[in-house]
Amino acid sequence: MTIERQQTGQRMSRIVKHNGTIYLCGQVCKDATQDITEQTITMLEKVDELLQEAGSDREHLLSATIYLNTMADFTAMNAVWDAWVPEGHAPARACVEAAMARPELLVEISVVAAEI
Repeated sequence: MTIERQQTGQRMSRIVKHNGTIYLCGQVCKDATQDITEQTITMLEKVDELLQEAGSDREHLLSATIYLNTMADFTAMNAVWDAWVPEGHAPARACVEAAMARPELLVEISVVAAEI
């Protein structure tokens, strides 16, 4: 069984594929000066781009782990999440409060998906 790594650096690969499963590294927003809504939108846009590159899409998500800088942003993040996840295709999910790599980051996500 082959492990395929894409966009690999010293610390991580952005995409890892194994046995029909796609693992994405943690994704954050495109502009950390924005509010939680905009950070969540652009973070999920990056997930879409990587899933497409890896041969999958949001309908094939298996699991998602969402990290919030503060749980005070839970409702606003969920409003964006709920609109993004296709009806009937919600993955297994966890959402926790966590310290971020940079204080201006409000949300990060790590996802696992099935290859199409």
